[in-house]
Formats: sequence, structure tokens, C-alpha cells
Amino acid sequence: MGQVKTAHIEWLGPELQFHGTLGSGYEFELAGPATSEGGSPMEFLLAGVAGCTAMDIVHILRKKRQPIEGLTVQISGERAEDHPQVYTAVSLTYVIQGEGVAAKAVEDAIQLSQDKYCSASILFKQAGVQIQTDYRIEPAS
Repeated sequence: MGQVKTAHIEWLGPELQFHGTLGSGYEFELAGPATSEGGSPMEFLLAGVAGCTAMDIVHILRKKRQPIEGLTVQISGERAEDHPQVYTAVSLTYVIQGEGVAAKAVEDAIQLSQDKYCSASILFKQAGVQIQTDYRIEPAS
């Protein structure tokens, strides 16, 4: 049996406001529709994909001894018009900061993340979501 993860969601009311607690103890707010006081479950799915691949990229670039000093990942998702309004396409843009980071190393890291390591991205792909990636390398600020 694989690793088991848990989450607990509690309805706060009166509308669709919820409080979540992950098995790690991290707490968060959910809302439908999303507000500044609580993200939607679908936004959290996007954040999960972005966070998963970001961790991979940092790990892989460090292993390749690249001088990475910063990373941001921007993700946007397009949802189907009709219910269940699943994601049909997502776009990820990686912005890597560091002097002398090799483009080839970044390209390899993105490919490894998307094809082998990032469980969340791979789950999206298996569900038929089209994933587009792009990157740019900038000097450290």
C-alpha cells in the first residue's frame, strides 16, 4: 500500500465557507465562489500543480549544480464550459533567477518534472488536460 495523505474539511456556513486542515496540520480556508478570504477547490488544484513542479525544478537544478537563486511559477487553467467544468488546458510559466543558469538544464528539469516526478501534473495529463510550459531565465535581483 502506498503513502496515505489526509485532509479534514468543516463547513463554517452560512454559505459555502469551509475550513480545511491537512494531515500535516496546515490550515486553510475554502470558499465557493473564491474570495480573498478563501480559495476555491479548483484554485487549490492549480496551486498544487504549480507547487509540485516548482519543488521538482529547484531540486533538479540544484542537483545539476545550476546557480539558481529564485523561482516563480505562474499557472493558469482553462475550464470546460459545461459541468463538471474540469480543467481542459493549463499553462505554466517558470521564471528562473540566477546568473549563468543553463537553458538546457532548465528545459531538462521541466521535462523531467512534467514526465516523471510531478505527481500533480501527471495526474492532470492522465485526466486529459493539455499542459503547456514556457520559461525564462533572469538575472538574480
